[in-house]
Amino acid sequence: MIQLKNIAKYYPAGFGKTYVLRNINLEVNQGEFVSIMGPSGSGKSTLLHIMGLLEEPSEGEYLFLEENVEKLSEKKRTELHRHHIGFVFQAYHLIDELTVYENIETPLLYKGTSGSERKSRVAELLDRFNMVAKKDLFPSQLSGGQQQLVGIARAIVHEPKVIFADEPTGNLHSEHAKQIMELFKELNTKDGVTIVQVTHSETNAEYGNRIIRLKDGWMD
Repeated sequence: MIQLKNIAKYYPAGFGKTYVLRNINLEVNQGEFVSIMGPSGSGKSTLLHIMGLLEEPSEGEYLFLEENVEKLSEKKRTELHRHHIGFVFQAYHLIDELTVYENIETPLLYKGTSGSERKSRVAELLDRFNMVAKKDLFPSQLSGGQQQLVGIARAIVHEPKVIFADEPTGNLHSEHAKQIMELFKELNTKDGVTIVQVTHSETNAEYGNRIIRLKDGWMD
């Protein structure tokens, strides 16, 4: 599903280059739950952003669903993003001016889903996440854990093939963190969603079926 071949990422620095990632070779199969670990500055988030089509590698080849990402038009890349990828961020990234319901609905609007289907998908997730009573509230009226639940609901409402999660419990206390990780596990085992998460937490990493460790931009 995901194939990275000799991926590197660097930025110009003076007359040279500063490498963030070097020589990354990695495959992620459909249905896997992969945790990426490493100290701050090891390149974890950059790797996740490349996999999630938010950044481009400086070198190497990236195949997503057997398509060479580098050769795709901007339109095709956006389509892949809208149809197959869900992103969950540490800082939630909810839209403050939209209600819980509207935040969850947004990816379906981008995808062009019909009104009746949008309604039933959002209702189903509000019910599944016990958020029905909160649907008309705004993000500022929710706790951190509730905001992250909305973030996850938004990430999966369009039924993506893969979820990329960047420190999804980084801002949460342990009880909420556990709830979020249990939810990811359920999405992976019951719904068959492929999950790639970046985490500092060994406990969270153990929810995955494989741990990849980065150090100074290299895979250990």
